[in-house]
Amino acid sequence: MTAEKSIAAVVVDVVARGTDRPFDYHVPETLRDVIEVGSRVRVSFGHRKVMGYVVRLSGEASYGRLKPILDVMDLVPPLTPELVDLGLWMAETCFCHPITALNAMVPAVLKGRYRRVVRIHPRFAPGTVLAPEEEALIERLRREGERPLETVLAWPGVSRSLIRQLVRERRLLVEERVGDRVTRRRTRWVKPAVSGQALRRALDALPPRALRQREILSHFLDRPEAVPLSRLLASLKAGRSSVDSLVEKGLLQLEEREELRDPFAGRSFEPTSPLPLTPEQERAFRAIVGPLREGRHHRILLHGVTGSGKTEVYLQAIDETLKQGRQAIVLVPEISLTPQMVARFKGRFGPRVAVLHSGLSGGERFDEWRKIRSGEVQVAIGARSAIFAPFSNLGLIVIDEEHESSYKQEEQPKYHAREVAFRRGMAHRAVVVLGTATPAVETIHRAGRGELERVVLSRRVQGRPLPRVDVVDMREELREGNRSIFSRMLQEALEQCVSRGEQAVLFLNRRGFSTFVLCRSCGKVMECPHCDISLTFHRTNRTLRCHYCGYAEPVPETCPACGSSHIRYFGTGTQRVEEEIARLFPGMRVIRMDVDTTNRKGAHEELLGRFGAGEADVLLGTQMIAKGLDFPRVTLVGVIAADIMLHLPDFRAAERTFQLLTQVSGRAGRHDLSGRVVIQTYSPKHYSIDLAARTDTEAFYRKELLSRKQHRYPPFCRLFTLLFSHPDRQAVMQAAFEAARLLKQALSGKAEVLGPVPATIPRMKDRYRLQVFIKYTDEDVAKAVGKVLRYLEERAEDPELLVSVDRDG
Repeated sequence: MTAEKSIAAVVVDVVARGTDRPFDYHVPETLRDVIEVGSRVRVSFGHRKVMGYVVRLSGEASYGRLKPILDVMDLVPPLTPELVDLGLWMAETCFCHPITALNAMVPAVLKGRYRRVVRIHPRFAPGTVLAPEEEALIERLRREGERPLETVLAWPGVSRSLIRQLVRERRLLVEERVGDRVTRRRTRWVKPAVSGQALRRALDALPPRALRQREILSHFLDRPEAVPLSRLLASLKAGRSSVDSLVEKGLLQLEEREELRDPFAGRSFEPTSPLPLTPEQERAFRAIVGPLREGRHHRILLHGVTGSGKTEVYLQAIDETLKQGRQAIVLVPEISLTPQMVARFKGRFGPRVAVLHSGLSGGERFDEWRKIRSGEVQVAIGARSAIFAPFSNLGLIVIDEEHESSYKQEEQPKYHAREVAFRRGMAHRAVVVLGTATPAVETIHRAGRGELERVVLSRRVQGRPLPRVDVVDMREELREGNRSIFSRMLQEALEQCVSRGEQAVLFLNRRGFSTFVLCRSCGKVMECPHCDISLTFHRTNRTLRCHYCGYAEPVPETCPACGSSHIRYFGTGTQRVEEEIARLFPGMRVIRMDVDTTNRKGAHEELLGRFGAGEADVLLGTQMIAKGLDFPRVTLVGVIAADIMLHLPDFRAAERTFQLLTQVSGRAGRHDLSGRVVIQTYSPKHYSIDLAARTDTEAFYRKELLSRKQHRYPPFCRLFTLLFSHPDRQAVMQAAFEAARLLKQALSGKAEVLGPVPATIPRMKDRYRLQVFIKYTDEDVAKAVGKVLRYLEERAEDPELLVSVDRDG
């Protein structure tokens, strides 16, 4: 066994030219019992010591004399062998360094300052039969308390394998202490240090005046298990000195324990039971649990209208997964979905659920991750990166609202959670369920080709009708003299809704007060000095802000170009809608949800909780309120401007408009009260808006697929987007044109190379940006693109030139 672990292939934490491959290191005898694939190790690399991940173990070196591994950083590797394979696959498919992909899978706090301490396990029972070297180690820890792992390893007779064995037997605990204080919380516990008989003799020997000490010993005679010191002192109304006296006499023992943070501590979740399934839900449930019970990898598109009960199907399928001793991951697209989703899952599965999303503190996220890694929980729910939950026996992966663009990572590694889920599903022979009312066009195409099983839920639960949808042509409103943000129909519907004691949701996918600020004298638009984009006016603090780089400046009194005072605000943002509601409907209570109001921890849950409790009549927000939310008193949904995304230079613009309108419409009338939707638009005849209003999903996908086929866009081809950026316009043009020339030469006859052309935002954060597009169907094209990019990287002498590659983005 040890000979097979004599050589380790290590991916080092150095992102530089030539480091995108593993390097071989010798594994010293002292480390062979604790090193595994997925272990983090410390190694010498050049003239420095760096961290790396072990990606392969063998008994043969690739060449020459090898440097030794200096240390194994964790007794339990943070990555499983399956996740290591996944990371290497991601590095290849996303054109990034392997270390970038592997680092993306572990909590950020593990990359900080790091130390490990050894202490006696809190569940260790005195009197356990131990080998002499085990007894000596535990006795010394009992005398000296917790000690750093490096210190303990220097004690006579102590080895890593001995510590690892005692950890597995739950006699010792090795805790990871990260430099960031938020990653751990310490509490003092007290427990007997001697047997019950010895406690009884000590109690009899205490003088009657030592009343508190007698009460404490009596407590442990009745209940000998460890108890938090604060709880003991509070229940007996005793002082700390009484406990300290008993500790000094050797009768009691104090120990510090790490308390894992629970992001939902203090909250109680009402337990729920499985609901009766409709015939359609039953068919969907059986489609999932059939291959699950067979241990067969299977992919399912659960295509259900809003309110059709997809979540109940997920819950019952997860219950079946847990009965088989397997684990489940549930992905949700937005942080705003998490509070209601967590309540449903915690109510059904209690403490077996871990939550992973960016709204948690670093410590909370680290603790939730450790619960998964140690096997304490069996269900992980969270946003995109929760797909990397380190489960070892996955049975089910659910991606709710699978069409959402937030499942695509925008920075390297530029993975899509859906593709990662398919890869993990194959590795674990797990079932992958994609659930949505509006599937991605690519997913519908895959289902049509038989790559996924499509299961349709065409009706809402309990036969509730879909909401009535009205489309308002805002051009007509303008012609008839209505210059308000609100059409007359929406104004009337909003008044009636609130007067009935019901609630409304108003959707506008744009934050701020005005889209841009313009001088009416000379026509100058106030733009960001660092990006080629107009600044957005925020009335709250009267600033102009760039939503791309964060630049802000006060609103000018006069035009900086011509000196005129005729400054006017154009366009509509959520702040302006809020102000217009206050003007048109005095007394109407509004909760606004956008990036500006939800930037503090817990803000999403607080605002949604207030709305659910009836503290507001209207929930006004951006895309974060468009899906997944379920409030029984919401009977009206108003879409302020349905055209915002429709005319963007993006081949997915019509698809995203259709999906967003369908999803936001689904927030109305989900319970006993009937619902209504009012969509305001300047393009009422556009097929994405017309078919969304008629909820004709099939007709939309037929038309959209035909359009994609005619213009040769995904799913009828695959697409690479290469983005070149540089502070100097001439330098980026030279690099992009050279890359396009090489790509056209290498891919002649295999792919279509388009560009370079300016990016949608040609300059961002003082960097000029050009794009090159590659349309292809032959998978060998990816290898050719990789070769060209490596060639360009090797030749590149300018550190300011950045090239990023996005696949199917």
